[in-house]
Amino acid sequence: MDISQIKAVVFDCDGVMFDTATANRKYYDEVLAKFKKPPLTNEQFVKVHMMTVKVAIEYLFPEEEDLAKIFNCLKNIGYKKFIKYMSMEEGLRELLSQLKQSGMIRGVATNRTNTMEKVLADYDLEGDFEVVITAAKVERPKPDPEGLNVILDQFNLDSREMIFVGDSEYDQVAAQRANTWFVAFKNADLKADFSVKTMDEIAGILQIN
Repeated sequence: MDISQIKAVVFDCDGVMFDTATANRKYYDEVLAKFKKPPLTNEQFVKVHMMTVKVAIEYLFPEEEDLAKIFNCLKNIGYKKFIKYMSMEEGLRELLSQLKQSGMIRGVATNRTNTMEKVLADYDLEGDFEVVITAAKVERPKPDPEGLNVILDQFNLDSREMIFVGDSEYDQVAAQRANTWFVAFKNADLKADFSVKTMDEIAGILQIN
């Protein structure tokens, strides 16, 4: 990697910026319980953890022709009460500060839809990103590269001037299709340019720590 070329670092949210496993499991388990279905299996959890809420509900309720009642239930449940179960990744604030000092663009590309702004507000991160792309802002969420391409276009970047940090196959495929650098976070099974376990390692790759 030619470090001097990197102008932007974009993060996935769930599993990268935050450990959201507990929050997401509690959320979907409550939805399933409302319809007298058993809690998520580990296989189901791995899949819904990557998906948009819409795709996750379609996956969890394949027997339902009309999902309207389930989506209405989601509105009543809401996600706000589950945000407290999220845990910010150690070193994230420090890395974001280092990126700012280095003049790099900081972004988020997530398959969350309408909860990302609330998450950033609750954890006092609202001013720490120059761009936030959610599934609600694109026609085709990850693994489609649309969200990453939107960021590239917005800042007039070449694809090799951006790093995407993710933890799932959806993230890997999106990065590959957008032709950006990909850093696998806490998931050594993914095909990536780099595989890291900490935020500080990302700073090390960029030589800004």
